[in-house]
Amino acid sequence: MTIDLLLKLVHGLMLTLFAGWAIYFVYVLFRFRRGRQPQASYAGARGRWASGVEIGVIVAEAVLLVGFALPIWSRVMSAGPADSHAVVIRVVAEQFVWNVHYPGADGQFGRTAADLITPTNPLGLDRTSDTGKDDVVLLSEIHLPVGRPVVVHLSSKDVIHSFGVHAFRVKQDAIPGTRSQIRFTPAGSGEFEIACSQLCGVGHHRMRGVITVESEEAYRAFLAKEAAAQK
Repeated sequence: MTIDLLLKLVHGLMLTLFAGWAIYFVYVLFRFRRGRQPQASYAGARGRWASGVEIGVIVAEAVLLVGFALPIWSRVMSAGPADSHAVVIRVVAEQFVWNVHYPGADGQFGRTAADLITPTNPLGLDRTSDTGKDDVVLLSEIHLPVGRPVVVHLSSKDVIHSFGVHAFRVKQDAIPGTRSQIRFTPAGSGEFEIACSQLCGVGHHRMRGVITVESEEAYRAFLAKEAAAQK
């Protein structure tokens, strides 16, 4: 993947800079020791190496930004609407949980309203509506089928949060008053952690969730079981 290549290049640049600065630091300790240079020079070291290194770093960062990062960002942001095969869910962040909303068998999200929000109905889902009676709402738990594209509509009820799943190369801020979109395709089965990547309050460390990626049959069975239990 292009994102994996970009991560390797960025880490390679950081490793090169770290090694270079470490070697230079050791060199300076010996080159400018008191025994060799008893009189301090406030003008600093002179030479062409410093300018060359600075220009090289600027060029490398420009190549990473213009040649890799911006094209990836443009491709992700210009992605078309989800196809009929994609799993579409809503994730609403709040201190300190992830509210997950699945459409029911009809494929449509039920109506939500602020005046319907209660401790047991955190999204204010109208269960009496035709499209809402079969919806599934989970708390900090997401189930997905392996190999199918996923579209997450992300929003927040209170403060800025950040939906981060490092295993999927996913991280997106959830900002109050706006709705953002995340797209990814789970390539393998297993359990993967959801972490909030923005300091969102005193309970920030507890704002964790789990994504379970499983077979299509197990995914459908889980949703059917939850839909029956939440009626």
